Amino acid sequence: MFSINCASEADTVRVGKLLAGLLQDGDVVLLDGDLGTGKTTLVIAAATALGADPKEVTSPTFSLMNLYHGRGIEIKHFDLYRINWPEELEDIGFSEYAGHDGITFIEWAELFMEYMPEESLEIRLERDGDGRRLTFVPHGAHYEELCRKVQEKC
Repeated sequence: MFSINCASEADTVRVGKLLAGLLQDGDVVLLDGDLGTGKTTLVIAAATALGADPKEVTSPTFSLMNLYHGRGIEIKHFDLYRINWPEELEDIGFSEYAGHDGITFIEWAELFMEYMPEESLEIRLERDGDGRRLTFVPHGAHYEELCRKVQEKC
């Protein structure tokens, strides 16, 4: 586990782009934090760095899941904020999408941690003065190695 301080939105974008360069097919990124801490900003930066059309990358708060097409990879973007019950996860096909082909980003994962893939990269975003602190928590050996690479490049 380690943290990165982002003094500005541009810093969060930089981390998202860096992360995109390290993610692999099948990776799952869990994003936890209050409203306005930069979860969607991080996803937009990563998805566009992976080749998704920036005009298509938006918060899935109302649609619950957006699907983007990057350069040779599918990007799934969940927002669980409006989900009230675990059964609703199945209604939206969560288990069929999360952690399979492509890269999966899940905002508000902390609401349903027991239903998240066992191996994942959790990023906790918190306000830190005018900026943000991003804490990377790996779940599994693959994500421990991914965290080492992110930390080396920051």
